Amino acid sequence: MSVASLRILVQFDWPTDAVSRLWDGSGPFVDSDGNVWRGCSLADGIDDIEMAINGEAAALNVALMGVGAADADAVWLSYTNDQIVGAVVRILIQPCDANDQPVGAREVMFTGRIDNVIFDDAVSGDRPVSAISAEVVNRFTLRRLENGGVLSDTDQRARSAAVNPTADPDRFAERVSELEDKSFGWPKWRS
Repeated sequence: MSVASLRILVQFDWPTDAVSRLWDGSGPFVDSDGNVWRGCSLADGIDDIEMAINGEAAALNVALMGVGAADADAVWLSYTNDQIVGAVVRILIQPCDANDQPVGAREVMFTGRIDNVIFDDAVSGDRPVSAISAEVVNRFTLRRLENGGVLSDTDQRARSAAVNPTADPDRFAERVSELEDKSFGWPKWRS
C-alpha cells in the first residue's frame, strides 16, 4: 500500500445528513465504505484543525461556508430541537493512493463535542447563503481557565456536567477553597 496524499475529513454525528460528512476539497469524495463526503473549504480553519490533530488545541471552531438554504434550514431545525449541541465531531485522516483513491482505514485524530453553534445568513445575488460555525470542545476544555478568571469547584463541576453529562463530576478544583487562607513555609523543612 503506497500513500501519496491525505484527505482531512470532518464528521458530525447529528441528524442532518446533508452536512454531516465534509472534506477539505471540492466535489464529492467517496470513501472505501461507500460514504459520500461533501466538499467544503476549510482554509480558514485548517490551522485550528492542525493544532487539534497535534493535540495542541482543546477547542476547535469549524465553519461551514456557503451552505444552501435547504441544508441551513435542516441544521436550524435540528438546532432548535436540541439535537446539535453535545453532538460528537471527529477529525479523521484518510490515506489516498496516487489516483486520490482511499487506501487503508481512516484514522481518528480529534474527537470533541459541539458546545455552541453560530448561524450567519447573507444574500448572494438573489439567493440566501448561510454560514454555520460550530464551536467544538474536548475533555481538556473542561479545565481551561480564562485569563484573570477565578477557578472554583462549583463552576468546574457545572461546566463538567454541561459538556460531558455521562462522566463522573470533575473534581479538579475541589480543594481550592481549602487553600484560600493557608500559608506555606519555604523550604519545606521550615514551618
